[in-house]
Amino acid sequence: MEEKEEKKSKIRVKMREQDPLERARNFKEVPYGYSPEDAVEEASRCLACKKPACRTGCPVEVDIPAFISLIKEGQFLEACYKVKEKNALPAVCGRVCPQESQCESLCLVGKKGEPVAVGNLERFVADYEAEKGEVKIPEKPKPTGRKVAIIGSGPGGLTCASDLIQSGHEVTLFEALHKPGGVLIYGIPEFRLPKVIVDREVEYIKKLGVELVLNAVIGNLYTSDELLNDHGYDAMYIGIGAGLPMFLGIPGENLNGIYSANEFLTRANLMKAYLFPEYDTPIKKAKKVAVFGGGNVAMDSARVALRLGAEKVYLIYRRSEAEMPARKAEVHHAHEEGIEFVLLTNPIRFIDDGKGNVCAVECIRMELGDPDASGRRSPIPIKGSESQIEIDAAISALGAKANPLLPKTMSDLKLNKKGYIIAEEETGMTSKRGVFAGGDIVTGAATVISAMGAGKKAARAINEYLKWKYWDFRN
Repeated sequence: MEEKEEKKSKIRVKMREQDPLERARNFKEVPYGYSPEDAVEEASRCLACKKPACRTGCPVEVDIPAFISLIKEGQFLEACYKVKEKNALPAVCGRVCPQESQCESLCLVGKKGEPVAVGNLERFVADYEAEKGEVKIPEKPKPTGRKVAIIGSGPGGLTCASDLIQSGHEVTLFEALHKPGGVLIYGIPEFRLPKVIVDREVEYIKKLGVELVLNAVIGNLYTSDELLNDHGYDAMYIGIGAGLPMFLGIPGENLNGIYSANEFLTRANLMKAYLFPEYDTPIKKAKKVAVFGGGNVAMDSARVALRLGAEKVYLIYRRSEAEMPARKAEVHHAHEEGIEFVLLTNPIRFIDDGKGNVCAVECIRMELGDPDASGRRSPIPIKGSESQIEIDAAISALGAKANPLLPKTMSDLKLNKKGYIIAEEETGMTSKRGVFAGGDIVTGAATVISAMGAGKKAARAINEYLKWKYWDFRN
């Protein structure tokens, strides 16, 4: 019996999921989530370590053992409140964070088996709180009289706003689009992160007292100096992400039917093109689609294309599957749904059907050489290995660069050679007084949780800055 119990403790409780063939043709969420019984069983695998390594792997500093212990005791609401002491977006993080390379990678249970499913448990308590309708809003602190402008309502901006409003400052969140959420709303598909979840998390931030201003392109509507000097803001946090798409740079890339992942996913997610003509945002429904890249965005693009009716979706990646930066769960789901992985392959040109439409892509086979700066083995073309794949649509998912719209209006803001804002890692402080920055606009394209971690660090630094901001005028 003891041996059976020990074996059981090595395996995590799996979440039930939609059948792969069924879900490949709908936009409903893939996993169903834990039941209360599942959550208690999984939480019981936690060893409640005296020196929990998992906490050091969480960029937003969640007290992981404490909230899991509350789940063990069946105190699900209290567990959610414990998470929200540090993380204002638990339903999001529980769904899209790469826990396997962060908190779960340091879990001691994972040394001899599967680590405790921290992400699944976080999702459970957040959904439980919403289902019970017992969302707890912390008491408002005494106002400090200070005002902070947050530029960008993505995960980093939302986190920074949440922390600052709970410090007593007046906080305004400026969003360029007509819906808040940043990459959570325009980049991540419905089947991975339902938009009702994002709306729910944003509503919580608003209930904390944060003012939200939509359709506000800072750098156009207002400059940073106008906000800081004319509108009374004492500090600013820039969390605008990296929204400028990258392309392959090969012949034929301007043919009809070729998208950047940014455009493709924005049309499908934010503009609900998958519900056309109910929503008047058309998107090409191709039969054979090629997606280029190996990250989460590539997986999202391929799986969306499949759900839009593609008969064949090729995921073309120049390295092997072992080098793919995408989450293992996303790669697994893509395989299950029938995405065809074309590995160690690189596109070299698109082919015109004679009418300005893409009809094929010519590729070359690759082999792996020595590791490059990323630590992964470099792909090297194999001469004479060219071949063509017939397609009628293509999506480039190679990542994104810094959008220059806001930075170019700030002459005293230092940028690096790639156009990203230079900011201190631990504080987000930039070269411009009172201006802080974090997330993808500083680091380049990264994860939701890393942007949240940057927002949290910046909020802490802004608090300190607001304490001494006016001191030098008193000397």
